Amino acid sequence: MSKKKLVVLSGAGISAESGLKTFRDSDGLWNGYDVTEVATPGAWKKNAALVLDFYNMRRKEVAAAQPNAAHKGLAALEKDFDVTIITQNIDDLHERGGSTNVLHLHGQIFEMRSEKDPSMIFPITGDMLPGATAPDGALLRPNIVWFEEEVPMIVPAANISADADIFVVVGTSLAVYPAAGLLQYPAMNTPKFILDKNIPFTGNMRNMTPIEGPASEGISTLTALLQSYK
Repeated sequence: MSKKKLVVLSGAGISAESGLKTFRDSDGLWNGYDVTEVATPGAWKKNAALVLDFYNMRRKEVAAAQPNAAHKGLAALEKDFDVTIITQNIDDLHERGGSTNVLHLHGQIFEMRSEKDPSMIFPITGDMLPGATAPDGALLRPNIVWFEEEVPMIVPAANISADADIFVVVGTSLAVYPAAGLLQYPAMNTPKFILDKNIPFTGNMRNMTPIEGPASEGISTLTALLQSYK
């Protein structure tokens, strides 16, 4: 008997318990700069060195962070379900927590790519330096989907979501599109769960079970509830 397809859309809230700040934390500033000014194509053209400083700092933070109980709890669900994680996060905590099938909507902090050729991707663990170029001669930039850019992985993510037997949303305010729109793709009769410290508004969506609280506690509750869906 094949396992049911469990699709999870995760956001910054799941990594917050590992100590990683979100773009929307506190005053929304980084070193006095609005975060959207270090995470847009315009910012890159205006001050590439500042953008690289920002992502170099974030890369160090991610490398120092550890997966928490929520990441590990989702990985453990692979025992009973065919789990796909669709994450808005650029960290690798899902993978380090044990999940084997992760789709990153907004890119990955440990990758850089050619400015001209999005398919020319390279791993990066240390700092990116201004002026470094890819083999095609173009500048190397973080392999991150910035504000105002298209999200190339949204189409496969939508197809995966539409095929879900169970759909879970964890740690996201559902305020960032097109990612938030993925909630509309599962069939109406598909069981849906939404986990967050502050449950976002989802309208009159059918078969929706809210689980309020931190991600780690929510995943524990979810795991118990999913026993009847195996």
